Amino acid sequence: MKILVCISHVPDTTSKINFTDGDTKFDTNGVQFVINPNDEFGLTRAMWFKEKQGASVDVVNVGGPETEPTLRKALAIGADSAIRVNTEATDGFAVAKQLAKVVKDGGYDLVIAGRESIDYNGGMVPGMLATMIDANFVANCIGLEIDGTNAKAVREIDGGKETVSTSLPLVVGGQKGLVEESDLRIPNMRGIMMARKKPLTVLDPIDSSAETKASSFEKPAPKGAVKLVDADNIDELVNLLHNEAKVI
Repeated sequence: MKILVCISHVPDTTSKINFTDGDTKFDTNGVQFVINPNDEFGLTRAMWFKEKQGASVDVVNVGGPETEPTLRKALAIGADSAIRVNTEATDGFAVAKQLAKVVKDGGYDLVIAGRESIDYNGGMVPGMLATMIDANFVANCIGLEIDGTNAKAVREIDGGKETVSTSLPLVVGGQKGLVEESDLRIPNMRGIMMARKKPLTVLDPIDSSAETKASSFEKPAPKGAVKLVDADNIDELVNLLHNEAKVI
């Protein structure tokens, strides 16, 4: 079984976020980048298939040279090889189109992507990719078992879980639950050294135009002052909630 794991290069959640050029571009100065958490859950599950079923695992990213340290980390975790499509990830459609070419050329049976990336939270790429390569698709995947060409997946739905049966080729949009946080792997020194010798192939992009464009970004409004009300003063609490907060 050939597995391709899609890796997004995203800011660490502890990074301070700023914008430039009139709030139209993300300011990368001083920002540390990491593997998208939803992708990391998928990569860890792919490693399980590699170790238990002998699958091969490649990772792919659409982006510039600045994303290669993130791909090297994925290789250190245990992926066999990495692919970088040398173009800016402008929008979900453009990324899915680049990935579709990689999947078709590589003959992959299973593609594991994150449900969404934590930078733009688009949640579009896995579904569009599945359509472009004519593969089955499971969104919000929190469990996955493969037996030959058959697959059983568990997906999160409102108020519960749904178990579905499908077959390869398959694209899943993974998230926490596909593996648990305690199962995530931290690269050790041996893995880091081996990653330096593993292949990282840079591909030229195919012609693709973005279908959407971010016109501007806006930070959330700062939190307002907090008013403390004595627990015995219910009348004042009701007055504040009604007249100032306007929530009742």
